[in-house]
Amino acid sequence: MRSRLGIDTGGTFTDFVHLGPRGLVVHKQRSTPDDPSRSILGGIRHLTGDAAAVDVVHGSTVATNAVLERKGARVALVATKGFEDVLKIGRQTRPELYNVFVAPRPPLVEPDLTFGVTERLDASGAVLQSLDEEEVDGLARLIHDRGATIVAVCLLHSYANPAHEQQVAAWLRQSGLTVCSSHEVLPEYREFERWSTTVVNAYVTPLMNKYLGTLEQALTGGPQDSRTPGPRLSIMQSNGGCISAGAARAQAVRTVLSGPAAGVVGASAVAHAAGFARVISFDMGGTSTDVSLINDEIGRTTDSKVGDFPVRLPVIDIHTVGAGGGSIAYLDTGGALRVGPRSAGANPGPACYGVGEDLTVTDANLLLGRLDPEYFLGGRMAIDVPRTQRVANALAKQMKLPVPDLAEGIVRVANANMERAIRVVSVERGHDPRDFALLAFGGAGGMHACEIAQQLQMSTVIIPRHAGVLSALGMLVADVTKDYSASVLKPSASLTMRDLESACAPLVAAARAELQSEGFAPKRQVITRSVDVRYVGQSFEITLPLGPGCREAFDRQHGKTYGYSNPARATEVVNVRVSAAGVTDKPALPFVKVRGTTKARPSAVRPGRFGGKNAPLAFFRWDDLAPGAAAAGPAVIAGGEATVVVSPGWKFKVDGHGNVVAKQ
Repeated sequence: MRSRLGIDTGGTFTDFVHLGPRGLVVHKQRSTPDDPSRSILGGIRHLTGDAAAVDVVHGSTVATNAVLERKGARVALVATKGFEDVLKIGRQTRPELYNVFVAPRPPLVEPDLTFGVTERLDASGAVLQSLDEEEVDGLARLIHDRGATIVAVCLLHSYANPAHEQQVAAWLRQSGLTVCSSHEVLPEYREFERWSTTVVNAYVTPLMNKYLGTLEQALTGGPQDSRTPGPRLSIMQSNGGCISAGAARAQAVRTVLSGPAAGVVGASAVAHAAGFARVISFDMGGTSTDVSLINDEIGRTTDSKVGDFPVRLPVIDIHTVGAGGGSIAYLDTGGALRVGPRSAGANPGPACYGVGEDLTVTDANLLLGRLDPEYFLGGRMAIDVPRTQRVANALAKQMKLPVPDLAEGIVRVANANMERAIRVVSVERGHDPRDFALLAFGGAGGMHACEIAQQLQMSTVIIPRHAGVLSALGMLVADVTKDYSASVLKPSASLTMRDLESACAPLVAAARAELQSEGFAPKRQVITRSVDVRYVGQSFEITLPLGPGCREAFDRQHGKTYGYSNPARATEVVNVRVSAAGVTDKPALPFVKVRGTTKARPSAVRPGRFGGKNAPLAFFRWDDLAPGAAAAGPAVIAGGEATVVVSPGWKFKVDGHGNVVAKQ
């Protein structure tokens, strides 16, 4: 197996996990938001000495940030004449139901770059009005004159018949324009979601193409394919699998949640290795917190958004809130304490990093005695305690509070935000969080997990040995995956299992061919088929595995999700889906058989604060804790990538994988 490296670029730190001759080696360093590749190349040289000596799997926030910060390409939209305003109208849902002055959602496509073309298909794909090449040529000249970088072609009913989109795209490309067509990005019905996904793809593609080109040149010397020998660059997708850099260039929208998705994949691998099938993953980084429910299998959905824009592609079901270690504490206009979503990021970072002037969650933890200033990042980074105290004094004076009370308030507000996120993926999905363990990771996840679990009455918290870099580890255990779909829109009663398998057949053939082109033999390909089903008259559907008993499974799932099911009511099949995985070589997680329990001895005992009361806080260093080591809280376990806080009333033990397992 060739040397491989997983890299997760976050808002504050860039994480590395190297799988090579020395086994798993981890590294963490400050991100460089102005140019993420600088931090990436610096980390690679630190670990391997040669930026072109290793296969890289990379999770990128470039596409996500381009949409959130409105820094993407100048996109033109070509739509069926009369339907130019589909994206502007949307679903006519109000983001703030009772606010009559709510601001409209700013579009990604400017009004002067939206064009209608004369053509029409019916819902079956039959041609009602043909295209006019001269009209498209005129549009191409207008698009060039108005300075668009890329064109999104979105025509009515192209999921049923892509011929018109293919023809328009071909004519526009002949004029020198770059084109994204909706039938290539998302061949499903629902014009608004299909067009939104295509426009988001067009918006981020040029930026992602440039970023990946620069990175690929530095890593491998130029573009690669499956036949090219030597190191390769792969990109993590939002669905929990990876694709080649070339495929990511063509459909950059598939990478918008790549970092958080890798974290869930890593969490699932660690949980199953440790013997936990049901966990809620809790990934708290510097800027945000991502949570996802794993009920033996990773949950996935096609109903997601990036910022204000629907992206209807298969993604891991993740809920994100703007609460992280770098989230800034401030007073709102009413004088109430708020935390986030604004973050100090990597530059300037929390006040304790030595530059920032804003008080953050990380600073609050330091003030409460929950960080080891002498061993932050394993002693590789100095902590500025006097600066933190000075910044805290200023905010505490505004609030007329003692600094310790302010610090506890910041942590409680941040915990409440994250607790609500966990309820979204559990209680609101019909699951009781008490039936799950909380698997906390990210640089800050272990510091808040016990307190949040206690509020949710969850009895077990797991903090992986490499919690601070688990997303990067998840990239090394991810398979290469491809997703395909096609709309059916027929009553279930009129379809046999053979009909549905026939509808899947061309998708399966495309999947196998694409995996074969990436070097996966048939024995290393795993194909799964599923269907989207709904009751007749409904607007949305449930995705289920294709097979006998689909109808009964649909009724059960509908009842569990919505509290209602009706086996006598007719259903219809909306889409068929095919997911194809090319199985990669997985790193073995280090394991030592635990022979009994030994009482862990702290390296120091310092003052701490919990629940408004001071308490002696035992400090341990993760590298000194052998499997089987155990102790009671309150305690702090400091590691090279992450810190764990074990609350009063909790006990912890180190398992055979080096994970900290805490219980009430």
